[in-house]
Amino acid sequence: MKETEYENNGEEGEADRELVSFIIDHTNRWRDYRDVNYLPDWEEYERIFRGKWAAEDKTKESERSRLVSPATQQAIETRHAEVMEAIFGQGEFFDIKDDIMDVNQNPLDVEDIKNKLNEDFKQDKIVKAIDSIELMAEIYGTGIGEIVVKEVTSYRPATKPIPGVAGTAAIGVEEYQRISVPIKPVNPKNFLIDPNADSIEDALGVAIEKYVSLHKVVQNIENGTYRKVDIGSSYTSQELEPTQEASQYQNDKVKLLTYYGLVPREYLQASGEEVEYEEIFPEESEADDYCNMVEAIVVIANDNILLKAEESPYMMKDRPVVAYQDDTVPGRFWGRGTAEKAYNMQKAIDSQYRAQLDSMALTTAPMIAMDATRLPRGAKFEVRPGKAILTNGAPSEILMPFKFGQTDGSNAAAAQNFERMLLQATGTVDASGMPTQAPRDAGASGMSMVLAGIIKKYKRTLSNFQEDFLIPFIKKAAFRYMQFAPERYPSVDMEFIPTATLGIMAREYEQQQFIALLQTLGPNTPVLPLILKGILQNSSLTNRGELMAALDQMSQPNPEQQQALMQSQQLDQAIKQAQAQELNAKAAKEQAEAQKAMMEAQLLPEKHRVDIIQAAATNIDKSTDFEKRLKLADVMLKEKQVNLKAADIASNERIAQLQMLKKA
Repeated sequence: MKETEYENNGEEGEADRELVSFIIDHTNRWRDYRDVNYLPDWEEYERIFRGKWAAEDKTKESERSRLVSPATQQAIETRHAEVMEAIFGQGEFFDIKDDIMDVNQNPLDVEDIKNKLNEDFKQDKIVKAIDSIELMAEIYGTGIGEIVVKEVTSYRPATKPIPGVAGTAAIGVEEYQRISVPIKPVNPKNFLIDPNADSIEDALGVAIEKYVSLHKVVQNIENGTYRKVDIGSSYTSQELEPTQEASQYQNDKVKLLTYYGLVPREYLQASGEEVEYEEIFPEESEADDYCNMVEAIVVIANDNILLKAEESPYMMKDRPVVAYQDDTVPGRFWGRGTAEKAYNMQKAIDSQYRAQLDSMALTTAPMIAMDATRLPRGAKFEVRPGKAILTNGAPSEILMPFKFGQTDGSNAAAAQNFERMLLQATGTVDASGMPTQAPRDAGASGMSMVLAGIIKKYKRTLSNFQEDFLIPFIKKAAFRYMQFAPERYPSVDMEFIPTATLGIMAREYEQQQFIALLQTLGPNTPVLPLILKGILQNSSLTNRGELMAALDQMSQPNPEQQQALMQSQQLDQAIKQAQAQELNAKAAKEQAEAQKAMMEAQLLPEKHRVDIIQAAATNIDKSTDFEKRLKLADVMLKEKQVNLKAADIASNERIAQLQMLKKA
């Protein structure tokens, strides 16, 4: 390896030592506070999740069984899967709203920026990183991620024409540089924060401790990221290991402490520059150390070697760390996870099952009592099939099998009740736990009430994740892309909106409500397309988008069908109008005939009277009984009048019926 000049002397070396002392002093106090109050519990939560037994996890000294119940593991994995389904189950997990006050009326194509962000997030494996962060939040109570900016070299296949040779091309690989902004999961055991703060922004600073390979530090020294210093030997402590193992690898590793926060400005000044600021407190005052602070990034190796110290290079002056609480604890940075909620019931379950197994070890294994004075000298006593046992006398007098009793089965039943309580404490549910949380006679409404309470708890966790982690991370990542890749991302103001809605359990619950509504309204309801669209939106089908597009197309008829429908409606209307006119004509004709009949009925008596008089006058000279005929004619005339009146009454009744029919 080539020789390197080290810059560890002079005034700059003194400033470096003061800066390292300032940060190490604060982080050591922060670490002591965290280790005393939280670290033992976190390590036990980790062992419970992994199913690891430790001597300090005994519930009583006489325990021999090392069983660890998987109840808490199931609760953690259930909640983790539900939250991840709610975040990424619909594909896109964020949207962008154009929040620009355009002076030149030139609106931004936010859809293009969203597509670029999605593409870069996929290349940086953001979903996988967030999955690990959310899982640690369920175990430890707090999910933490570090946003890193780096330039990476990528390769892609390419075809280029060969100059001077027509029709030929070279096939190979093209190298290009791109800005990568991944988020790295941070274990809470490796994270330090000012205990007086309840958020990253309010803290004096935050620090991330981790082990890295020695070759990575050397590479960063060679490319200028870190200062040219002698890194020294490997770090041999086991404090920061991500998991508890029997033996940890100790070779070629370096402890890095990355500090993001405020430091005195004078520690960052180059040698020879004077720092001028107004003295507010006396030099001997403790508050004097916190005057004229500046946001900085400092990297320290092995607790004493300064690798990097610079003022924050980010244009928004924000800290590249995001964190959220799985369940909020007011006034505290560290949250409450599923493992903490289930802890008491987990210990009770383990105690019951271990007592059951310890009892079975005494009641199931064969035991025997014997008279040791009557056994052969040097005999090794053991019981197995076909074993010959030698005794000095009758075996029935020397050997006697016995038992300590029978194992009580109530321990297993009590453990099952504790498991139900664990599900209630964590707000989780499974196929076996669902019926126990609802009364047997509650029916569908009781199950709905149970599901509604569980879904509300999931929404609280989802709200914390969106407000405190997801949207701040997307904003910070977008700002870094705008700063370091301006040709790809223009520097504009945008508002990011989370699109995570419901987990799989909540979506299944809404699916049942949609199906019940559809059964109630029937297939002919006018809101059928809306109900079907809601069912498709909540489904997990791979071709959900195609089905929704086909449904939208079905709900909008084509112009030809619409025109044919209009013509059919017009034809039906014309037929109805013709039928109405025909009925009106028939009614008018019948009314005219009735009026004619009525007039004829009124004139008929006069006609008969005239006919009688003419007949009497015609025969006046030829008959001697004129008076008799006149009387007879008078009688006939009266009879005709009676008949005419009867006919008139019948005609009036007929007219009245026709009028009623017309009105109808």
